[in-house]
Amino acid sequence: MVKVRAQELRKKDPEQLKKQVEDLKTELATLRVAKVAGGAPAKLAKIKVVRKSIATALTVIHELQLAKVKSESANKKYKPLDVRGKRTRALRKKLSKKQQEKLVLKVLKRSRNFPQRRFAVAN
Repeated sequence: MVKVRAQELRKKDPEQLKKQVEDLKTELATLRVAKVAGGAPAKLAKIKVVRKSIATALTVIHELQLAKVKSESANKKYKPLDVRGKRTRALRKKLSKKQQEKLVLKVLKRSRNFPQRRFAVAN
């Protein structure tokens, strides 16, 4: 088994990818049995390649799912957590400009009833 490339996997549809992952997992199981039975060193070295190939295939499957979710939730107000921008917690919790400018009713009334006085300064 030659190492699987992500570029080649992206051309396949999700059904083929899932089938390939299953095939790779069965191959990995046979290689592990061969390892216990005392197989050839070539087979033992192949275990790492198969494991990495499984990881690559699963990564491509996840990327395809994420792209699908992104396209579905593109124009919606609320998005799934894994599609939202990460940034920092402080930036995510930060108030918007409109929220910052909003005043409590009591403060609003006080500012209307008692506006800031302006004094003319004579030299």
